[in-house]
Amino acid sequence: MLKRIIISGFGGQGGLAIGKNLAEAGMAAGFHVTWAPSYGPEMRGGTANCSVVISSGPIGSPVFTASTELIALNEPSLEKFEAGVRSGGAVFVNSGVVTARVRREDLTACYVPCSQIAEEVGNPKVGNMAMLGAYVGRTGFLKPESIEAMIAHMFAGSKAALIPLNIEAFRRGMACVR
Repeated sequence: MLKRIIISGFGGQGGLAIGKNLAEAGMAAGFHVTWAPSYGPEMRGGTANCSVVISSGPIGSPVFTASTELIALNEPSLEKFEAGVRSGGAVFVNSGVVTARVRREDLTACYVPCSQIAEEVGNPKVGNMAMLGAYVGRTGFLKPESIEAMIAHMFAGSKAALIPLNIEAFRRGMACVR
């Protein structure tokens, strides 16, 4: 098994947190992982992204030219990275923000109403957890319990009150793709 995932969106949408969560849950599940975030001027409203590799075998490099999946949290991300997804791959689109459709017919498109889910659970900042849930629910290679444990770890200490909210958004994201 080899997953090469690009996660991209505006700085502040939580794309890097999705990637970190996937990498940590993959490592906890016994996979080899890399997580390579892209920082810089993107953090000021531009398109920030990260790449995650999750593999059942050793990983030669965290850098790749073709992804197996793309998680596009905003329209510029879809425009920039869709062409780099392998034929037969999948694109997860934040349909609450992105109005464009996946153009390529050789890709599976999954449109996730992240903003709507976040509003329903009461916090506009948890849209990324809804997308994470949709990704985990659709791909099925990571256990939801592993992700929920990573969410609990990520929001430990003074942010512990945010754990139930984030887990609820994650679960709703999973439910929207079933």
